[in-house]
Amino acid sequence: MKAISSGLQAHLDSGATTLAWCWRITRSDGVVHGFTDHDRVLAFLGTDFEPDSGFIASEIRTGSDLAVDAQDAEGVLSSDRITETDILDGRWDNAVVEVWRVNWRNVSQRVLMRQGNIGQVRRGRSIFVAEMRSLAHVLNQTVGRVYQASCDADLGDSRCKINLESSAYRGTGAVAAFSGGRAFTASGLGSFASELFSLGTIQWTSGANNGRRADAASHSVSGGVVSVALLEEPVRGIEAGDTFLIRAGCDKALGTCRTKFSNVVNFRGFPTIPGHDAILRYATKDGGHSGGVL
Repeated sequence: MKAISSGLQAHLDSGATTLAWCWRITRSDGVVHGFTDHDRVLAFLGTDFEPDSGFIASEIRTGSDLAVDAQDAEGVLSSDRITETDILDGRWDNAVVEVWRVNWRNVSQRVLMRQGNIGQVRRGRSIFVAEMRSLAHVLNQTVGRVYQASCDADLGDSRCKINLESSAYRGTGAVAAFSGGRAFTASGLGSFASELFSLGTIQWTSGANNGRRADAASHSVSGGVVSVALLEEPVRGIEAGDTFLIRAGCDKALGTCRTKFSNVVNFRGFPTIPGHDAILRYATKDGGHSGGVL
């Protein structure tokens, strides 16, 4: 139930309203943007809500079954405030969205209709469409520990205790040759064992991707040639000479924790927990009840 001020309620009861929609968006980098469907700038909460900003929202959809309600926002990529570069850099990902209903003649008369986060962003040639998810999407997130065979800690966090800033798990290199797609050969990493940086992270320190982060899918060394493949194709082109900082990765398996990091004492998984096959197991004449995998 919405708490409506007496002033706004009186305005609604008057029968002749002057209402507008306002969207206040706080991006992941802390930058706040304001948009409105009104024809002039509205200001409240320390934010200027600008018209004609290439931002159009669909109707609000709300259900009573705790499903994630959604609303789409369509924007023009040529807008001065919404650029393709910012979208590609992920600055709009998971941004906090507040949807306000405002009396544009007196902006103190307003009500917060919805608060959520930006979810999936779809891009076209000249426009983007951003999905605005309600707060119900938080209910889909895992809270607390998970009983699973693999480790549920993040490599390098306080539970894992591996120091990723150690020279043993961090290296600097440069692109020797880009083979297209997601793969390239690298220089400067010859002293590291093959697979050390598989599932690790890359931070670009020069080139078109300078400042961006990427995930490494694989790292291999063959005949003295170091090859790295990214998990996703880079947003901007990679060229020979681009430098980067790369850190080790982990597949969360017990064997990897033992052989790659010598860190079994901090392993946060349950490798002996019964799997789904235990539910499907049936009695046999020859026994077969050792607890092993079918």
